[in-house]
Amino acid sequence: MKNWIYAILSNRMVLWIILIINIFGTIYGYYWYKGQLEVTPLHFVLFVPDSPTASLFFVIALAGIMMGRNFGLFEALAVVSLFKYGIWAVVMNLFSFIVDGSFSLIALMLILSHAAMALEGLLFAPYFRVKPWHLVTAAIILIHNEIIDYVFGMMPTYSVLHLYIDEIGYFTFWLSILSIGVGYLVTIRNGRTIYTLPSK
Repeated sequence: MKNWIYAILSNRMVLWIILIINIFGTIYGYYWYKGQLEVTPLHFVLFVPDSPTASLFFVIALAGIMMGRNFGLFEALAVVSLFKYGIWAVVMNLFSFIVDGSFSLIALMLILSHAAMALEGLLFAPYFRVKPWHLVTAAIILIHNEIIDYVFGMMPTYSVLHLYIDEIGYFTFWLSILSIGVGYLVTIRNGRTIYTLPSK
């Protein structure tokens, strides 16, 4: 099963399709944050659009391996941030439904697209070449972004979820720790799966 999946992922046409989808997804993601960014202080703007920035890291990492190069820091950032914000958005959309009973096609799209984000980071990790300092740097950036979100109040705007900011912040902290651990398992740990794209 695993070999079949990676035979598909190693196909150049498939890689181009995935890259293009992520480029458009990244652009849409930044557009989705448009309203929040308009009222965000300038010095916090870079820290607000979490998911599209995670997707941007993946676009850079994927473009790199397609060119036969590895951008280790971006690969580490892609793995941990795609997993964290992918899982976070799925949980928050489901939590919104539990809290106020609202659900829409947009919410379904967000759940599916963010679940795909978390999955693609894990699927492509065997192609990445991450060094320990890459992962440490990515971990610091991930935790720093969380401080910006929950200490300075820059977390994404989701319906009534601001009423549960403390609980969400606590959940998000441990999700960050989990994401860093997952990043270690799939990119640094001895015995991890490693693949190399065939030459052009």
